[in-house]
Amino acid sequence: MSVCPAKWHVTEELLLAALGRPAIHTPGVMIYRLDCLEAMQHLPSGLVDLTVTSPPYNIGKEYEAKAEVDSYVTWCAKWTGEVARLSTTNSAFWLNVGYLLAPGRAKCLPISYLLWDKVPMYFLQEVVWHYGAGVASRRTFSPRNEKFLWYVHNPDAYTFNLDDVRDPDVKYPNQKKNGKLKCNPLGKNPTDVWEIPKVTSGANRSSQERTAHPAQFPFAVIERIVLACSNRTDIVLDPFMGSGTTAEVAQETGRFVLGFELEQKYIDIVATRLKSAAAARQARKAQHVLPSFEEHAQLATLDFG
Repeated sequence: MSVCPAKWHVTEELLLAALGRPAIHTPGVMIYRLDCLEAMQHLPSGLVDLTVTSPPYNIGKEYEAKAEVDSYVTWCAKWTGEVARLSTTNSAFWLNVGYLLAPGRAKCLPISYLLWDKVPMYFLQEVVWHYGAGVASRRTFSPRNEKFLWYVHNPDAYTFNLDDVRDPDVKYPNQKKNGKLKCNPLGKNPTDVWEIPKVTSGANRSSQERTAHPAQFPFAVIERIVLACSNRTDIVLDPFMGSGTTAEVAQETGRFVLGFELEQKYIDIVATRLKSAAAARQARKAQHVLPSFEEHAQLATLDFG
């Protein structure tokens, strides 16, 4: 695969014409410091092959302005509607949501209850992400999961590469029935409950991939979604880029990523993260084969804003 497929060049020119120069622009990565709803309204339909994102949960985090629950739901319906419009016919939309407070009604209301039917796409499945660390509680069970809502445009025709994300941890990998292996040699289906550790912070337990963003996705979670629900050279959208996990996964898996982020400090985190990832990728490549002159030239011209 060439570094910049023709599809990427077309997408790049389209985005430059519609939105101007992005805050971060490298081969296969265009991240804008723009409001995602306003920006998406300037883009043509059918542009994106996969959207994976986690919007603000309306719980008072530093990167969000808290709103009434009804207003929050109305806003979510608007931006998810734009995601649906931008999606191709065989595309997917993975929406990560947690919990919020509904004053006088609920302490820990799953946002999925509020949003599942607001997205104008077919709701295919709920996936539970179960993580180990989290908030401790004395009067309720300690929360240890978030939800992903998986939408598609066409329930009869959508991208799903199960073999790319099979779990190799099989208890009896060589067990046979009638002379045939009972389990796929690549591994088992990961199921709809994913046991993936959270990105932790703290002096003694901070995850190696930790950035300064307060709500960072683990690389492994986004990688599974991207590999399963898109193909190489596809266009991946993250309207709330945050710490840049989606962008790094796209880089590592040969996808083009379009992202939006309002906070400059998070744009800076993403730029640093992508630059480090590019350097690590080159180092890994150098252990096997020296990079070509063309690859050196491309690295030298990367624009990280």
